[in-house]
Amino acid sequence: MAETTTEKRKQKRGRRFRPFLLVLAAVLALVTAAAYRDGTGFDAIRRRLNYGGAETGQVRYRYEISPKNRFAALGNRLVVLSDVSVCLLDQNGGEAWSAPVNMANPAMAQGGGRVVAYDVGGTELYVLDENGEALHLTSDISSAFLSATLNRKGMLAVTAEKPGLKGSAVVYGDAMQELFAFNSSQRFLMDAYVTDDGGYLAAVVLGQEEGVFVSNVILYDLTQEAPLADYDVTGGLVLSIGQTGDYLATVSDTCLTFASLMGSVRAVYSYGGSFLRDYDLNGDGFAVLLLNQYQSGNVGRLVTVDDSGRELGSLDIRQEIRDISAAGRYLAVLYTDSLVVYNQDLQVYASLRGVDDAGGVLMRTDGTALLLGSDSAKLFLP
Repeated sequence: MAETTTEKRKQKRGRRFRPFLLVLAAVLALVTAAAYRDGTGFDAIRRRLNYGGAETGQVRYRYEISPKNRFAALGNRLVVLSDVSVCLLDQNGGEAWSAPVNMANPAMAQGGGRVVAYDVGGTELYVLDENGEALHLTSDISSAFLSATLNRKGMLAVTAEKPGLKGSAVVYGDAMQELFAFNSSQRFLMDAYVTDDGGYLAAVVLGQEEGVFVSNVILYDLTQEAPLADYDVTGGLVLSIGQTGDYLATVSDTCLTFASLMGSVRAVYSYGGSFLRDYDLNGDGFAVLLLNQYQSGNVGRLVTVDDSGRELGSLDIRQEIRDISAAGRYLAVLYTDSLVVYNQDLQVYASLRGVDDAGGVLMRTDGTALLLGSDSAKLFLP
């Protein structure tokens, strides 16, 4: 029986459609392979779904110019803190939430889908999520805030001065309820961090041994008043504490130290006489160090280190770096003439030329980065 006109049309459509399906299958196979290899394929899909065909610069956040502006990425929103205000900006250019502040030394930290904005040595502290204010604390000047950190569950640790003592620390849970507090009477309390499992508090204290200042980390079980364990950070003063992988990470002026949650030092990564210029502990499973060969100048190395103290990647630097920022599996490095996004092994993932108006950068977990100018930030889409 002769083929009907309808059947012939179906066969032609099928012949035209088969190459498309083959191409689609090949593309999906490549994306899936990349996703299983390093996760970047999934991030590419996320960016496509979130931003469609948008190009770099089309998503822009605008804010008031201030030399004291501090920035943090919060999902698709941007937190901007200055000495007079804290605001949450959406990607359509609007202001989702704001509050007036009076901060002489504004500072921010983030973790667990939240940002903490506070005044170092001052009396105001805000915790924000993507909907706005999650917690607002005030104190009198005798109990000024010293530091604040958020772990990867969004739990808050706040250190503050306290009359007659050498510092105090308070832990707030994921619902921003007060969970734990302790006072330090013998040594100065500098910083604190709730472990990412939410079970312990690591407090950095400063003391003296034979006339030399020494940093010590004290570990508390949040269900007990007595300290659980402690360990010394040798050879330098602790500048910051966080967690890399399964281990606590402390950055000092001479080394990066990794310790278990039970207080056993696992590894020490020495700077080998180089000078620490910048660092970031916000990568997933890696820490970033920018080390200078000399106290000034741009000769040095950029390194990434895992929680065993092993170098994952190293780049010799012979040019100015304006800023670095790590998030997820990525590291953004802002040079004077370009932005380069690396993976944790310091292999180039994406780059952008012509960034003269940017003074800072914020990496985001989906592989996008915010270029921070004096009055606006634009989104880089790889």
